[in-house]
Amino acid sequence: MATKLLVGTRKGLWIGTSDDAREEWSFSGPHHDMQEIYSAMIEPGTGRILVGASSLWLGPLVRASEDGGETWTEASVKFPDDVDASVARVWQLVPGAEPGTVWAGAEPGAIFRSTDGARSFQLERGLWDHPHRPEWDAGFGGQAFHTILPHPTDPQSVTAAISTGGVYQTRDGGASWEPRNDGIRAIFLPEGKQFPEFGQCVHKIARHPSRPERLYLQNHGGVYRSDDEAATWKSIADGLPTDFGFAMVVHPYEPDTIYTFPIGAGESRYPPEAKARVWRSRDAGETWEALDKGLPDPCYVGVMRDAMCADDHEQAGVYIGARNGAVWASNDAGESWRCVASDLPDVLVVRAARI
Repeated sequence: MATKLLVGTRKGLWIGTSDDAREEWSFSGPHHDMQEIYSAMIEPGTGRILVGASSLWLGPLVRASEDGGETWTEASVKFPDDVDASVARVWQLVPGAEPGTVWAGAEPGAIFRSTDGARSFQLERGLWDHPHRPEWDAGFGGQAFHTILPHPTDPQSVTAAISTGGVYQTRDGGASWEPRNDGIRAIFLPEGKQFPEFGQCVHKIARHPSRPERLYLQNHGGVYRSDDEAATWKSIADGLPTDFGFAMVVHPYEPDTIYTFPIGAGESRYPPEAKARVWRSRDAGETWEALDKGLPDPCYVGVMRDAMCADDHEQAGVYIGARNGAVWASNDAGESWRCVASDLPDVLVVRAARI
């Protein structure tokens, strides 16, 4: 089987191809040249590629390819006529629990759902009309639902996160949504007000389908775990060099194994000591270890929230794309790394899977 690696950047999409060994890669691109690719997905079972592309001329579109990027179709993600808002970007594309379902997270803060394989999208009105929405702030990168986690077996349950509004969850198929931020600290708020009902700047959430009640979260200052499907959160940051970062990835077969890429929280938005290190925990965040064999030193760039992923090989591959246009890949669960692409534009998203 082939392994595909999607690399979305500020100026187009590159598609990497390798065999099961994942040692040598060839890339095609740029596809959608000069368009921002904030989101990408490889459809399970079909290998169809979906990307959220935005340009100054065409606006935001979801583009789909069934032939590895040779040809593309497109669909619009738009607010209904009665909503006074325009979609700026599609930050997230994920498959739902039911066949043909695709979820899209957009800027400004909205979630859309497709039930026809991303050929058309409908606004989730229950979330858009939520009384909290007018009070959501915009993070430095924009107000966007960057995380959508459909429950793997219950299509009525979806957990989502937005910067800066926090975690929200529906258990009735989207009719109603409730905040799920208990225990997450908003460090930018005054003392005594740092644990609000909503308003946290969540950067990314991940979970494993075999243990859907356990979630891992990278916050704007803080790394957390929930063991009750986001009802409460506890810190798992002890052992990390900093609790700031954007990425959070779970191993494809080990629900207690997670990866993150810590960076400085202030003006130095690059790894501590300027040493690129992926940090891994194999016990759900109780302890951490640094993985840096083959990664650059010095390194003065960060890794964005969706620019880190794992593939679905039994010997897991892990991938990171950096803001200097370099992509590193590990075919041994993070033990060692090699640079598989360089000098690309700013990397915004990476996604990998066997096809």
